Amino acid sequence: MITIYDTMTRSLREFVPLEAGKVKMYVCGPTVYNYIHVGNARSTVAFDTIRRYFEYRGFEVTYISNFTDVDDKIINRAKEEGITPQEIAEKYIAAFSADVEKLGVKPATKHPRVMHFMDEIVAFIEELIAKGYAYEAAGDVYFRVEKSKNYAALANKTLEDLVLGASGRTDEETARKENPVDFALWKSAKAGEISWDSPWGAGRPGWHIECSVMATEILGDTIDIHGGGADLEFPHHTNEIAQSEAKTGQTFANYWMHNGFVNIDNVKMSKSLGNFITVHDALETVDGQVLRFFFATQHYRKPINFTEKGVLDAEINLKYLKNTYEQSFTDNVDMERLATFESKFCQAMDEDFNTANGITVVFEMSKWINSGNYNADIKTAFEKMVAVFGIVFEEEVLDSAIEALIEERQAARAAKDFAKADEIRDQLAVQGIKLLDTKDGVRWTRD
Repeated sequence: MITIYDTMTRSLREFVPLEAGKVKMYVCGPTVYNYIHVGNARSTVAFDTIRRYFEYRGFEVTYISNFTDVDDKIINRAKEEGITPQEIAEKYIAAFSADVEKLGVKPATKHPRVMHFMDEIVAFIEELIAKGYAYEAAGDVYFRVEKSKNYAALANKTLEDLVLGASGRTDEETARKENPVDFALWKSAKAGEISWDSPWGAGRPGWHIECSVMATEILGDTIDIHGGGADLEFPHHTNEIAQSEAKTGQTFANYWMHNGFVNIDNVKMSKSLGNFITVHDALETVDGQVLRFFFATQHYRKPINFTEKGVLDAEINLKYLKNTYEQSFTDNVDMERLATFESKFCQAMDEDFNTANGITVVFEMSKWINSGNYNADIKTAFEKMVAVFGIVFEEEVLDSAIEALIEERQAARAAKDFAKADEIRDQLAVQGIKLLDTKDGVRWTRD
């Protein structure tokens, strides 16, 4: 039984899918105006790992993660680089795809883009106006928050507190609103900005409406899981719920999942503090699979402290698993122990995708394998288990010269010429090949 910590109820809940054996997931993707930072990567890896575990348990997963390709940040970046917003979006979507591929992230079932859903966005807003949930003001369209049931419950806030906090606003936009906490569904175009025609004049959608439309158009009025970073609880996910449920009259998502933040050496990441790290830059010095392993093996809800030591530890641990995978097969394996490890792994991961506990089981199994318990069935089980964390091993084949040296050393040992055997072992060590003599023969690993 898989349980999920649901942000809406602040509790662990048994996962019961809308359709048996299937999972509909929508995870908020990046606004494509720059290279993604390690905080974006943490979220992308966390939900990819969750998806992979569902698949490990036999579920068919429809995984949707969008690109926000219409936004103020994109418009401003386009002005800085002297190209169009569309070109900015294409540039950084390509960069995102290249970076996350190195992190071992599977492509989403679909990666919808806002620009491809303009007609649906306009129709969605028109329906909200017709139902009295939205209103037009000087070319903008706003959502009437006070009509929303239990508004901001996801973020554990009350409408009264929000209204009180916004009561002192005096800016021009607030003056157009019926209530200062109302949020934009459609924004009238400024001179020179990219825009689309609508019943309210030229403009573009607000940020929140985009995900509501793409999620419901692709997955239906109700989805199993909606996910993203903890920073999206309010206002983004809060507003998605309000407008989606106002339009459909249905529960928007049955489970809400949010990943924790990333700190850099115990300090919150911030451009102003100069500790802002993009994945593009990190991959210049850190192997993508190591970076993936660092993120994937820590519980998705907990904050992560991104440190040089933490990444180095991930590299060492990943190498240990790789060496385990490359062990030679042995005889007389206790297959009942394999079933025990698989059961313990599922027990750990079933509890809100606890990857920290799950990887502990993997290392326990590795120790057992390295003590002389390895055959084809165990290798396959090991592959499937580590694949949940995005680890895909390619078997390394030794070149013929190294294989010949290993065979020559074995012959020297058999002839009790230990001086020659030690000499060959040292030659191999210089080439990064470490030998281990066991009762089942010699094994090798690469340092």
